Amino acid sequence: MDEHALLRQCLELASAYLDGLPRRPVRADASLGELRSRLGGPMPPEGTDPARVLEALARDADPGLVASAGPRYFGFVTGGSLPVALATDWLVSAWDQNAALYVMSPAAAVVEEVASAWLLELFGLPASASVGFVTGCQMANFTGLAAARDAVLRRAGWDVEEEGLQGAPPLQVFVGAEAHVTVLSALRMLGLGSRSISRVAVDSQGRMRPEELQRLLDAASGPIIVCAQAGNVNTGAFDPVEEIAALVHAREGWLHVDGAFGLWAAAASPAVCPEAANLASADSWATDAHKWLNVPYDSGIAIVADAAAHRAALTARASYLLQSGGMGRDGLDWVPEASRRARAFPIYAALKTLGRRGVSQIVDRCCRLARRMADAMRAEPSARILNEITLNQVLVRFEPPGGDGDALTRAVIATVQQEGTCWLGGARWQDREVMRISVSNWSTTESDIDRSAEAILAAARAVSH
Repeated sequence: MDEHALLRQCLELASAYLDGLPRRPVRADASLGELRSRLGGPMPPEGTDPARVLEALARDADPGLVASAGPRYFGFVTGGSLPVALATDWLVSAWDQNAALYVMSPAAAVVEEVASAWLLELFGLPASASVGFVTGCQMANFTGLAAARDAVLRRAGWDVEEEGLQGAPPLQVFVGAEAHVTVLSALRMLGLGSRSISRVAVDSQGRMRPEELQRLLDAASGPIIVCAQAGNVNTGAFDPVEEIAALVHAREGWLHVDGAFGLWAAAASPAVCPEAANLASADSWATDAHKWLNVPYDSGIAIVADAAAHRAALTARASYLLQSGGMGRDGLDWVPEASRRARAFPIYAALKTLGRRGVSQIVDRCCRLARRMADAMRAEPSARILNEITLNQVLVRFEPPGGDGDALTRAVIATVQQEGTCWLGGARWQDREVMRISVSNWSTTESDIDRSAEAILAAARAVSH
């Protein structure tokens, strides 16, 4: 097997895909049955030439690929991959480093240190905070909330690491009525079930109402955790974090912020999102670099103001784990995993390539393009923009005169997805069907917005008629 020939073949296949990405339909073209037929079958009894495997995989998977890395994918607040981040990710796979311990990869450990400092500066968070590089925002929320759970119970005289949760003082968690599902999943994994969670009423944009939180806190007793949002997944709105933090800390509680994409707004021009300047008063934060930093997947970031609480909740100890004892960074002190890829390298490369100004320009441009999309939607009489366009989210509903807005909105979404010029999703928001448009990709241009808006409006008119 010629390893270098395989890598050259991979480069050619990947380059061909990327070259065609801006022009290909955003949807996948193959059905489930077709993909099973192409990719399935019994395991071969004998091996196959690796070059043939690579060629066949690229050919047979292609009809089932969604062009989510391209400039007209507006679903799920999904970014793409900057060329330098993608190239660095290939290097990460070639280097095959385990970032669990300093001794396993000193370079990976130092890159995590440097990237951590840059991120804290970019977000305006305390330089003394600790940072863990995890798979995505699901595990970033898990990490921050693990530190929160252990810390507030320790203040109540209970050691979770030693005693577990059985017999622990009852812990109460407060989340906004529109908290993201990953926060709820993280709480379940941490042994904090639905009965321990109280939902706080929100305003018309999904922002937590501090007076409602205060009312619930007044009736609460014992250890508390509050989960706020920086960037509502539907509207892009920010909870009033600074005001909420004052209420939480008056009760010696812990405030965690789910900032999957919104935390990056701290790098934007001040006029874009003034609320992003008020995030440092929280105790932990979660975000995803795949979103506005536009690095490949497997790039969540967990940040905790109390580094000791962070390490206590996550670290692992064993005689064979040659931990550095403070001489270098041991990655497993800050994440739920032991063996893991050195996922900080692409983040480091993207930050170094862009600089603070470059990150700001990506966020500013996406927010500007979201406003352009909203303005285009207003040309359709049946379209209603339901959110304040504060960030990159556009929430649209189609309401025919005297007709069924839910049915029309669902039909427009389905028609757009099938047509393939762009891809966007839907949601049920405030008991109404809505279309969600998320502008997060570094490569999206005004032309992409205009072309996509034209396709959406054409779908709306066709369905209406």
